[in-house]
Amino acid sequence: MRQYSPDLTPPWKKPKPVPEVPAEPGLVVEEPGSGFCGAVIRCEAGTVTLEDRFGKHRVFPMEPRGFLLEGRVVTLVRPSSGPARPTRTASGSVAVPGARARVARAGRIYVEGRHDAELVEKVWGDDLRIEGVVVEYLEGVDDLPSIVSDFAPGPDARLGVLVDHLVPGSKEWRIAESVTSEHALVVGHPYIDIWEAVKPTSLGIESWPRIPHGQDWKTGVCRSLGWPQNTGAAWQRILSGVHSYRDLEPELLGRVEELIDFVTG
Repeated sequence: MRQYSPDLTPPWKKPKPVPEVPAEPGLVVEEPGSGFCGAVIRCEAGTVTLEDRFGKHRVFPMEPRGFLLEGRVVTLVRPSSGPARPTRTASGSVAVPGARARVARAGRIYVEGRHDAELVEKVWGDDLRIEGVVVEYLEGVDDLPSIVSDFAPGPDARLGVLVDHLVPGSKEWRIAESVTSEHALVVGHPYIDIWEAVKPTSLGIESWPRIPHGQDWKTGVCRSLGWPQNTGAAWQRILSGVHSYRDLEPELLGRVEELIDFVTG
């Protein structure tokens, strides 16, 4: 007797198999329900975060047959947790697996505060260790001219300084203008505080609130966003939303890269 398969569905009615594709960082896919198209920036338990060409982030569940890859339906799956190493650092530089930290240079990068230093370390830490560049924080730049004079920058010991709210006419602008050593470079971003250099979309907020002049900016931000009135806890919340350079505004990215290039010559 002939043997028949228990499945009598005609072949042309059977659903075509859908390939499973690892959600590797940088993979560009489209979520057909919303039409959102972007590159994978992270993959967590059951979800994937995409970033479109405007820097907007969206989080989607990794459901079967849930995405389009070059027009084909695919199922995204978590990448293998095997020994594969990241090919890029958080700053976007080419990763150097197994590289040892270089002996610290005489040159330094100074930033205004502890939050600035922690953010620079999180995104550029791998690069800085390979280049042997130490980042220190100053707790303000009011005494910057005397700090630069005490450091005595020279050809083999360059000094880079990152300043918050460096806009024409500001107090910070006048202080920066008073530093004249050719072996010191003072650059800055336009934001009131380093918090504001983190993209709002990376934190799940629409925008950074506008705080009236005369109020403490960080306290006002916490109040406006409904966060607990604890700036230390708020900063940890912000820092946890930063995973790579993609989570930072370009006005900060360019300035930090400029300082690293300057100090390393």
